[in-house]
Amino acid sequence: MTEGNFVDYVKVHISSGNGGKGSAHLRREKYVAKGGPDGGDGGRGGHVIVKGNKNLWTLVHFKFKKHFKAGHGEHGSKSRSTGADGEDVYLEVPLGTVVRDTETNEILFEITEDGEEKIVLEGGMGGLGNWHFKSATNQTPRYAQPGIKGQEGHLTLELKVLADVGLVGFPNAGKSTLLSVMTSAKPKIANYEFTTLKPNLGIVEYRDFQSFVMADIPGIIEGAAEGKGLGHYFLRHIERNATLLFLIPADSKDISQEYNILLDELRRYNPELLDKERLVAISKCDMLDQELIDEMDEDMKEDFKDVPYMFISSVSGLGIQQLKDRLWKLLNE
Repeated sequence: MTEGNFVDYVKVHISSGNGGKGSAHLRREKYVAKGGPDGGDGGRGGHVIVKGNKNLWTLVHFKFKKHFKAGHGEHGSKSRSTGADGEDVYLEVPLGTVVRDTETNEILFEITEDGEEKIVLEGGMGGLGNWHFKSATNQTPRYAQPGIKGQEGHLTLELKVLADVGLVGFPNAGKSTLLSVMTSAKPKIANYEFTTLKPNLGIVEYRDFQSFVMADIPGIIEGAAEGKGLGHYFLRHIERNATLLFLIPADSKDISQEYNILLDELRRYNPELLDKERLVAISKCDMLDQELIDEMDEDMKEDFKDVPYMFISSVSGLGIQQLKDRLWKLLNE
């Protein structure tokens, strides 16, 4: 999937259909004197429905079409014939999509299951035909109800990526490179900050034909929770990851400090993120010899007592299989 096709936030305009009007028809038939009222009801207007689709990964199909209008109900007719209902319009979204009212920013619901349907705007009811209004004192009513008009509104669709493992780290920590090595994804890789502008997803193939999904989230910087950099915009994706893999490069000035800054940004955005399983990977270890790695290991034992950590290199393949094993174990404990 190209970067431009990863769309995770859209606003759309929706309209439900008008109800059809009831018929005020009077029965006119040969040899039937004073047939009486037989006007049918109008059909209801079409609903606007949001539906979950497990085969969708992004909201890119809303990129160029942002207006959705349901069909109007047909009018009633003679012989108590009810008009046809208006055609419903479906907004198919990937699982993990949060639907908000754009005007109030209120969360209406969230789609989490394949085939799940939620009506966001109901179509107008059809009007009743004149046969409903006949009575002993009003045997030929010549009026019927008009249909109720449909509604209009604006929705905000916000996708939170559903992935098993989320990569968390500063820009240039090597997240995209690791994703390209562990999966068949081909993220953009370059030697400058904020190369990754949109989350990238990849499927990690594990032993015995098993797999799990890994997401590369754009780099987080200090102050991201307040809106600095790009990270704040994508922190919501981390909410849906079962396990967080913190990636810190071996040439970092202070590994413990970097880890704590990242942890603090997550806490300030949403304290519940700290309840997730965590694993720290020291990347770019191909730059170090075994003696240096052993020295770093000794230093880190004090700072990372409660969090498992390991040394890896996406370039040389050091620790990559062991990383898969650790992640699989965390996901299946």
